[in-house]
Amino acid sequence: MTRSADSFEDIPRMADEVAVLMASRFGGARRGERPPLAAMLKRRGGALPTRLRRRAARLAQADLQAAQPRVARQLPLEALARDHAALLAHLQPLGAIARWQGRAISFTASVIFGLLVLAAVAIWIMVKRGLL
Repeated sequence: MTRSADSFEDIPRMADEVAVLMASRFGGARRGERPPLAAMLKRRGGALPTRLRRRAARLAQADLQAAQPRVARQLPLEALARDHAALLAHLQPLGAIARWQGRAISFTASVIFGLLVLAAVAIWIMVKRGLL
């Protein structure tokens, strides 16, 4: 599924992948926007469990440091690969189809609830006017 980080050039790819999964699962990104992992942690980091939030923070910090090749060579690639794998394992199970179905069910339930309230109000008005 996911491979370990072979070089420091893989760090931005891993951070982007986690940021996209966070945006799709928790929201926090506008349509067409691809915010960096650091921005997603500020926006929706609280939705992650504490241990995973720490791992995501390490990955976001490594993403910032990966822009400097001398510093990036000193990063612990294996630990970052483990952090990435743990975050993927938490964020991936709920796929796009399941999220779409959840939104559709939520929308349908709210429409049905609105219709029930409307019917109750109509019946109450009819009873008050003596039509029923």
